[in-house]
Amino acid sequence: MSKGRFIVLEGIDGAGTTTQTSRLVARLKKAGHAARPTREPSDGPVGTIIRQVLMGRIVGARGLAPGWATMALLFAADRMDHVESEIEPFLAQGGTVVSDRYDASSLAYQSVMSGAKVPEAVEWIRALNQHARRPDLTVVLDLNPDVAASRREARGEAAQLYEQNEVQRALSVFYKNLPKHMPNDRIVIVDGDADPDTISDRVYQAVSA
Repeated sequence: MSKGRFIVLEGIDGAGTTTQTSRLVARLKKAGHAARPTREPSDGPVGTIIRQVLMGRIVGARGLAPGWATMALLFAADRMDHVESEIEPFLAQGGTVVSDRYDASSLAYQSVMSGAKVPEAVEWIRALNQHARRPDLTVVLDLNPDVAASRREARGEAAQLYEQNEVQRALSVFYKNLPKHMPNDRIVIVDGDADPDTISDRVYQAVSA
């Protein structure tokens, strides 16, 4: 069977990864490609647990959220299930899978949450994910953290685990340096500070290059 293509969209919370994932899949379909969206945390059993943790519905001892290392392990487990159950089967049919987040999110979020242990955390998280299928392309939507914060506030929803503004600013810096942390991956950073149509064009150009 023909080999498909695996595309990942990344960025801080509010950068527009969900919107642009949907737009990219629609555009690929319009161009005649078999394409489907997916996301992480996934909709599988481990991903469902992670979403509950992120929303504060599941907590650990003393009512606290699990630590960064525990979360990294959960995300890695969800990722392997995601690859085996959703991503690889569609790629094997020659389709294109567009994922709203993948292991770059683990690398960014859990490393930032590790505090002073960032270098060690990066290496450990990369090792955890060494058997996960590599994306053919990762597109990072680079958006000003203050603009992203305004978008999150406009949703009118309760803040999730990592949505504190100071955390998001640190994540923005990490994502700008993502090629350094993932030197063997093809990564394109797209200016996300524009209207959705312009950003869609930029993402599609990166995918088509």
